[in-house]
Amino acid sequence: MKKLLLLSTGGTIASVASNAGLVPKETGEELIKMLGKLPYDIHVKDILQLDSSNIQPEEWKFIAQNIYKYRNDYDGIVVSHGTDTMAYTASMLSFMLKNINIPVVLTGSQVPINVVLSDAHDNLRLAFAAAATCPPDIYLVFHNKVMLGCRSVKVRTTNFDAFESVNVPPIATVSSDGLVFNTDDHFQKKHDGEPVLNTKINSHVSLVKLFPGFDPNLLFAMVDSGCRGIVIEAYGLGGMNFIRRNMVAAIGKLIRRGIPVVASSQCLYERSDLTKYEVGREALLEGAISACDMTSESAITKLMWALGQGMDVHEIADFFNTNVAGEVTLK
Repeated sequence: MKKLLLLSTGGTIASVASNAGLVPKETGEELIKMLGKLPYDIHVKDILQLDSSNIQPEEWKFIAQNIYKYRNDYDGIVVSHGTDTMAYTASMLSFMLKNINIPVVLTGSQVPINVVLSDAHDNLRLAFAAAATCPPDIYLVFHNKVMLGCRSVKVRTTNFDAFESVNVPPIATVSSDGLVFNTDDHFQKKHDGEPVLNTKINSHVSLVKLFPGFDPNLLFAMVDSGCRGIVIEAYGLGGMNFIRRNMVAAIGKLIRRGIPVVASSQCLYERSDLTKYEVGREALLEGAISACDMTSESAITKLMWALGQGMDVHEIADFFNTNVAGEVTLK
């Protein structure tokens, strides 16, 4: 019987109705009681009781520290978490917990577990099954899918199928045959070395969605206010305007000031490619860093982590051209 740990952090899954709206109140033990009997030896630790909108970099560090602390005591760890920022947490844990030696599975629900037709029961059961059977890594489980944490994105606000695995298929799915694993070579990762906990990050970054008419002077205003790195969700393959409001020139000036600028795509699927169009090549020549097919959640957390290591612009460019945790597909 696999020995598993539930780290409870709050979220909708643990919420109850109040005069102020849904508020996380249920403990991890109460979540487990509502599941019925499972074929695992499950232990519970309540480490937070927060709506995930309130989970920030300080909580990421705390969650990572707890996972690292208990990694050798259990065969797998499940983290119950609110859905709104769960993809950010999963992405950051992928960088903070290099070479983690057990499966770590984040899950939550769209409806509190105490509601009759809640999706919480199935999500939690699958999370424990994944924690008992998946190879070591950081995962996000939702609606019959086991996804790599750094590839997961919340795409729906109320539907039970709230998360999707972007640009790679799920690690595994549930069918009448049980948990069916994807055998794609992309997932045949080798972990080199011992697990490492590194929670040093710099959260003074910004994520900007480009739109027609955006004033590039706002980027300088952010930097003057302490921003140390920027991810820009550009158009299509990564195109940025250089007529009138010259985004390309602004990026060049920022790069020369030592501020890394990462270009991702506003499109949820497929990659950015700054080499294809003039509007991308100009940005590339100015030093823009391509996010390739990374999610915005993964790009911004990877940038925070890189800045936390004291990397300069050139080192960050090399780092973004490195597949650390399965977060990017490189040519």
